[in-house]
Amino acid sequence: MVTAVRFHEFGGPEVLRLEDVDVGEPGPGELLIRVDAIGLNRAEVLFRSGRYIEPVKEFPARLGTEAAGVVEAVGAGVTGFGTGQPVSVVPAFSMNDYGVYAERAIVPAAAVLHRPDGLDAIEGAAVWMPYVTAYGALVEVGGLRAGNTVVLTAASSGVGLAGIQVARRAGAVPIATTRSGAKRDALLKAGAAEVIVTEEDDVVERVLDATAGRGAEFVFDAVAGPGVLDLAKVVAPGGTLFLYGALSGAVTPYPGFDLGMPALNIRTYTLHETTRDPLRLRRAEAFVASGLRTGAFTAAVDRVFGLHEIAEAHRYLEAGAQVGKIVAVVEH
Repeated sequence: MVTAVRFHEFGGPEVLRLEDVDVGEPGPGELLIRVDAIGLNRAEVLFRSGRYIEPVKEFPARLGTEAAGVVEAVGAGVTGFGTGQPVSVVPAFSMNDYGVYAERAIVPAAAVLHRPDGLDAIEGAAVWMPYVTAYGALVEVGGLRAGNTVVLTAASSGVGLAGIQVARRAGAVPIATTRSGAKRDALLKAGAAEVIVTEEDDVVERVLDATAGRGAEFVFDAVAGPGVLDLAKVVAPGGTLFLYGALSGAVTPYPGFDLGMPALNIRTYTLHETTRDPLRLRRAEAFVASGLRTGAFTAAVDRVFGLHEIAEAHRYLEAGAQVGKIVAVVEH
């Protein structure tokens, strides 16, 4: 029996419970992982509250798709992994099927990456989802190249900070947006060429000024909602507005017709486009690992909680004051 986090009904952080569960043995294509650290993501907040893009199929439900730990057992047919190896789990599966908010967890081997030397468990639980998300959209799908401009909303999130670094490594220019001026200095320190405070600045005016009126080749948006009407105005002709989150919770209009039908590409993007495609995931792993080796990429960790503090960790995540990832550690 191991301690795991489950919830028996939709609701706020208070519905999360620490319970003893039987983890079992890994089946074909699976690994049993001793979980040392867990990366928290907003998908888990949405899943817990019944607002995720995938519904909860049954209660009690599990949580968590991102973690770091050590392989303890290998299922039939799995190659390339052995017991005792340090690994990271990346989001590549449904929380209806697996969950890593636990002392030990069974996960599909296809969702597991070898953890590079020098990357500890906390960093290993914080680095992959943000960088693979940014890489997958901007590089794999978008074809980001030197000289492009990228506007990143919710830039103080783990994905936003990773997007800044991915853009810089490609020779592109990252422009960060944030609601409050409290995070301006942190974003400039993280490498943003400019920071736009949406409560104070005109986003359209600032982006067009920064690009000599051309606009940005990419907008990487985690917010959605009515704000896309302004974001669409700053996309350069033929550029792409990626919608990878919906933090606003509001209805998202389609701006193309209101703007006079410009040459505007709008597409949604999820991490699973990359992590569930073995070839794309292999390229993403190589790209991120290379950045980690050179020091171009680092794990941005805002705060660490214990697994027993998981409800408080969710409250902190929902408050939105963090700069970087929130991680829960497991004491064994």
